[in-house]
Amino acid sequence: MRVTMPEPQSKLSVRRCLTFATGLVECLCFAGAVFGWAALVFVLKEDRYFSSLCVNATGLNGTQTLDCRAQDEQFSLIFTIASFMNNFLTLPNGFLFDRFGTTVTRLYGIFLYTMGTLMLAFSSSALAYLLFPALSFLAVGGILFLMTNMQVGNLFGSRRSTIITLYNGAFDSSSALFLIIKLLHESGVSLRSAFLFLSACSVVHILRTFFLLPRKHIPYPLPDRYTYGVSCGKSVAASAEVAANGEAHPAAEEAPLTKNAAVRQEKTFRECLLSRFFLWHLLWLSVMQLRHYLFIGTLNPMLQRLTGGEASLVSQYTNAFAITQLCGVLCAPWNGLIMDRHKGKPRAAGETELEADLRASVLSLFLTALQCVLFSLCASTPFLPLQYLTFILQVLNRSFLYGGNAAFISVAFPSCHFGKLYGLIMALSAVFSLLQYPCFALVKGPLGGDPLYVDVGLTLLSVLAFIHPVFVYMHCRNLASERARSKASS
Repeated sequence: MRVTMPEPQSKLSVRRCLTFATGLVECLCFAGAVFGWAALVFVLKEDRYFSSLCVNATGLNGTQTLDCRAQDEQFSLIFTIASFMNNFLTLPNGFLFDRFGTTVTRLYGIFLYTMGTLMLAFSSSALAYLLFPALSFLAVGGILFLMTNMQVGNLFGSRRSTIITLYNGAFDSSSALFLIIKLLHESGVSLRSAFLFLSACSVVHILRTFFLLPRKHIPYPLPDRYTYGVSCGKSVAASAEVAANGEAHPAAEEAPLTKNAAVRQEKTFRECLLSRFFLWHLLWLSVMQLRHYLFIGTLNPMLQRLTGGEASLVSQYTNAFAITQLCGVLCAPWNGLIMDRHKGKPRAAGETELEADLRASVLSLFLTALQCVLFSLCASTPFLPLQYLTFILQVLNRSFLYGGNAAFISVAFPSCHFGKLYGLIMALSAVFSLLQYPCFALVKGPLGGDPLYVDVGLTLLSVLAFIHPVFVYMHCRNLASERARSKASS
């Protein structure tokens, strides 16, 4: 029998580091670009997209003004549809990922993303309706990049939640991509050139798919000497335990499993779906996501109202918003560290790893809900300088929200159902987020452009998010009480 040399293990470590680093760059530079919509809207208005919807109107003092409410509604509708597709199609995409694995899912995502960038490249004021499918393709392709990258956390064991939240933070920060396009546009670079360059970057995504990711999935817990991706040579020792397609043989994959992990695998998808954990987590995500989507989709008209339509001020605050989005990648890991803080520490007698993970998630869930309420209060205050604080709270809360969502699903439910549960919860929350368009229409219509009542209503709705951390805390406390009673009786 051939003895395993240290070299393959070192190569494996280098590959894992490259997988992590390139995945971070992919999420940071591409995946969540659609959420920088406010910066792109500024450019699209300058290029006269939907300008035919603007009409002359007479002001209160008899002055002639340009009424562009119909144009704003059109841009809001584009973002509403794209954000809905981004979440709703995560359900079938989750099943696709669980069934066919990483390579098939990523090739599909790369195709959609490339189609989106090409449509944006060849759109114009005369072909403005290309924005509808283009932004939706960009959104769905981007979420597939994130979904297939989150499994990289399985390679890093005790830092699993930190890696997952870091990737979600990078996803949030990638919304700054449209700010970069806006700044390039002001320097003379056309939208066509910028989006054609993004289309060409798909070659890099394809190479990474084959060389730095598995064909199927990265298992958790990770088998010994697990390898993946296409390589020039093959480790004989590793090949004896790990399949060439990146999946571990059953014997190798089952060996490291603890008794607790094996019990988790027995939970069916139906049981996960009908559990209170899933229902309260869905509420937690949905109410906060609606608040964020409405804020992003209406940011441009809100700034127009607070600045009195002064273009330079609108541009200044739009740039400030987009720049703060870059900080998402810095904020998100703190959430992961909160959830991973118990790793490596001795657990209480009889406490399972699942229980410890759930107990660690309570603080994360609570802080996320608190941030959302504070963010909503600031966004509801019609004071222009305060919006700088609003932007900071928004990116902090959004990075905690999506990173915490994925991390909680990964620890509370079996990993074999991650893609389906992640997709389903995103799809159901997308249906709830469709309320953003009627809210926008209500503000523009009956409320005469004043969003105060809608903002107050959404702030009160955000308070419901506190139910989830309270329920998880009570669940963990009940488990601890049962363990104490059992110990006392024995």
